[in-house]
Amino acid sequence: MIQVKAFVAREKDGTYSIFADEKAPINYGLVGEGRTVQEAIDEWNATYAAMKESYAKDNMPFEEAAFTFTYDVPSFLAYYGSLLTFKGLAKLTGVSAAQLSQYAIGYRNPSAKTTAKIQAGLQAFASELSQVSLV
Repeated sequence: MIQVKAFVAREKDGTYSIFADEKAPINYGLVGEGRTVQEAIDEWNATYAAMKESYAKDNMPFEEAAFTFTYDVPSFLAYYGSLLTFKGLAKLTGVSAAQLSQYAIGYRNPSAKTTAKIQAGLQAFASELSQVSLV
C-alpha cells in the first residue's frame, strides 16, 4: 500500500474539496467535495471504494493507497477557526492574530517560513494535548 497526499482546499463559496497530489503513483483519479471537511472526506472515501470495486469488476490492477489529508494555511484556519481563536493560535504559533485572520480570508498568503512556524506551534500543542489526562 502506498501513501498519497490528498490536499484539502476551501473553495470561494465556502465548500471544501479534496484532490490527490498530481505526482501520486496511482492509476485512477479521486475527488471529494462537501460543505464541511468531513463531508468531503466521506465523499473521497466513497469514491475510493467505488473505484476499487470498479477496477475489481473489470479485472484491472488497482493500486491500494492510504491517504494523508493536508491543508493549506487558509483552508486550515477557515475550518478550525471555529474551534481555535486567532488570538489563541497567535499564542501557540507566534504569528499575530491579525496575520492569521488575513490568511484565513485569503487577503494574504503565508510564506514558507511562516507556514512552518504555524505548523510547529500546532504540532507542539497537539503533542502537549496528547499527554493530557483528565480525572
